[in-house]
Amino acid sequence: MNASAELLKELRIERGKAPSTPPPSRRGLWIGLAVAAAVLLAAVVAWLVLGGEKAPEVRTAPVVAISGAGGASASVLDASGYIVARRMATVSAKVTGRVKEVLIEEGMRVEEGQVLARLDPIDADAQRALAASQVSAAHSQADSVRAQLVDAEANARRLSSLVGQQLVSRAQYEQAVSQRDALRAQLVTAQRNAQVAGDQLRIAGQGVDNTIVRAPFSGIVTSKAAQPGEIVSPLATGGYTRTGIGTIVDMESLEVEVEVGESYIGRVQPKMPVEIVLNAYPDWRIPGEVIAIIPAADRGKATVKVRVALKEKDARIVPDMGVRVSFLEQAREPGEQKPQGVRVPAAAIVQRDGSDVAFVLGNEDTVEQRAVKPGIAMGQDRQVLSGLTAGETVVLDVPETLADGDRVRLAGAEGQ
Repeated sequence: MNASAELLKELRIERGKAPSTPPPSRRGLWIGLAVAAAVLLAAVVAWLVLGGEKAPEVRTAPVVAISGAGGASASVLDASGYIVARRMATVSAKVTGRVKEVLIEEGMRVEEGQVLARLDPIDADAQRALAASQVSAAHSQADSVRAQLVDAEANARRLSSLVGQQLVSRAQYEQAVSQRDALRAQLVTAQRNAQVAGDQLRIAGQGVDNTIVRAPFSGIVTSKAAQPGEIVSPLATGGYTRTGIGTIVDMESLEVEVEVGESYIGRVQPKMPVEIVLNAYPDWRIPGEVIAIIPAADRGKATVKVRVALKEKDARIVPDMGVRVSFLEQAREPGEQKPQGVRVPAAAIVQRDGSDVAFVLGNEDTVEQRAVKPGIAMGQDRQVLSGLTAGETVVLDVPETLADGDRVRLAGAEGQ
C-alpha cells in the first residue's frame, strides 16, 4: 500500500509550477551564421567589381626635359616628312624601238653622257643609207647642170662676137643667152637640193644616234625598267611597251620635304636651323637648314610644304626615307637664358576650374593632380614651365571624371 501511494505522488501535477522547456536547437544558429557569411561575401564581391569598373583605363607618357644648354637651340616645332631628290629622271629613248642591250644595273653610278642602253638601229641605218644616196644623187645633178652651164656660157660669148660682125642673127644670140641663164638657175636649184639632202643625211644620222640612250646627268641608278628584246617608246602606247630604260637619281640633290600645319607655319623662317632624324637611324642627328616655304597650302590637310637642306651627305640617305624634323630656335648669345621647363604631350594638359592641370601617375596606380604653367607649343607636345619634373609619368586624354587620388588602370595592363 505504501508503494502504490508513492507512485501516485510522483504522477501528480503541481498547478503552480511552470513546465520545464527543452534546450534550444543548434540548427538555427548555423543557418543564421551561413546567411550572414553569404551577405558579407556578396558585399565584398560587389565592392571589388564596382571598384574595378570605377578605375578608368588611361594612356600615359613620360615627362621629358627640353634639350639645349649654353648656345644650343631648343626645338620650337616638330614635323614629319620624307627625303626627296630634286634631280631625278626616268631615262627613255627618243624613238620607239626594240632594246638591243642594257648596260646598267641597280646601284650603279653613271656619269653624264654615259651609254645606258642601245636600241636595234636597223631602221635608222636604212634611213641614213637612203639619205646618203639622195645626197650623192643631188651632187651628181648639180655637177651635170654645172657642166651644161659652162658650155652655154662659152656659146653665148662666141655668138656675142659673131652677132657684132653680123655673121649670125641676133635671135640665135638671144637664144644662147636665154639657155645660159636657165642653166644658171638650174644650177642654183641643184645646189640647194644637194644642201637639203645633206641636211636630211644629218637628221638620219641623228636618228641613228637616238637609238643610243645616254645618262642626262651623273647619279645612281635606282631602278632598271627594260630588258633586251622589249619595245620601248617615249610615249605611253599601252600593251607591253616600256616607257623607260631606268631611273637615275642625283644624290647630291637630296633634301627633305615636310608638311607643317597652317597654325604653326608662322614659326618657320628661311635659313632657320633644323635637326633631322631618319626613322631608319634614330640615333643619328643631321644638321640642316630651311631652304624655302612653298607658297601653296593643301586645302584638305591644312598644311604647307617646307623644303629643308641636308648639311651632311651620306650614302645611307636615300630617297623616300621617312624623317622627323625639329625646327630650332636661332643660336643664343653667350649669357642668354637656357631653355626652361619640360615637354609633355599636349593631351596631358586639361582645364579644371579654369586652371591648367596635369595628372601625374603615382604609387599603386593612383594619380595626383598638379597645377602647371604651360609654355609654347612644340609640335604635338607642349612646354611646361612649372609643375612637372622630368622623369615623371603623366596621364593622356584625361577623363572628365578623374580626380585627385583616384585609381587608374594602365592601357593594356589586363593582359599582363
